[in-house]
Amino acid sequence: MGTLLLILLVLLLLGAIPAWPYSREWGYYPSGTIGLVLLILILLLLLGRVPF
Repeated sequence: MGTLLLILLVLLLLGAIPAWPYSREWGYYPSGTIGLVLLILILLLLLGRVPF
């Protein structure tokens, strides 16, 4: 379960990279939020709170 969430969040993080001209105005907000969630999930996986 945890590994699946980790893979999903990595894919979302890659998808949030501003590639189109209109999305460059968004700044780092989308990827920053997903990155924060990814960091929290990695910490929970390392602490054993979320099962693999």
